[in-house]
Amino acid sequence: MDKERTGLTEEGIMTATYTFDIFCTLDGFGSYDENGDWGGYWGKAGPEFLERRLDSYSLDQRLVLGANTFRLFREILGSSDAPKVDDPVNNRMMAMPSTVVSTTLDGPLDWANATLAHGDAVDVVARLKKESDLPLRSHGSLAMNRALMAAGLVDRVQVTIFPVISGRTGSDPIFGGAADFDLELLESRILDGNTQELVYRPTLHH
Repeated sequence: MDKERTGLTEEGIMTATYTFDIFCTLDGFGSYDENGDWGGYWGKAGPEFLERRLDSYSLDQRLVLGANTFRLFREILGSSDAPKVDDPVNNRMMAMPSTVVSTTLDGPLDWANATLAHGDAVDVVARLKKESDLPLRSHGSLAMNRALMAAGLVDRVQVTIFPVISGRTGSDPIFGGAADFDLELLESRILDGNTQELVYRPTLHH
């Protein structure tokens, strides 16, 4: 098993890598408003993008979700026993070991291999980074991941930029209200000729 680890805590303990994985438009929106008609991934999800997503989620890792994103995934994808969507990427996501961070949800959760962690996300993820034998990945969960970035717990920000501008219908700016960060570009690739995937190491700007 490839256990991707990174860095040391102040106590000298190796910690699991945490990746914040997000889609957005060129102007930085993570979604479109209720009157938007562009559809999932803004109608631009080509075969290279889909293959890349499957490769990313085929690795051994733990998914970390906030309560609102979990509720949205649950609404769109269904439960493990009654899935609404049948495709390799979503099937893999629903089968991964997962931690749902919440102060409002009650268990048990109806996703296979998902556990509920009550408490503040910073405390939960700091513990997971010390204890997890697997890399950690979070998709969406904007408010949670902005707080984790501010706390220095996000090792990589993976931004997939779709070739659209949603100035009229865009909502949920992915870094709206975030702290200031310097970014080191670690990886970049072009998918389907016009979708960019950029992987950065963020450092809080002082």
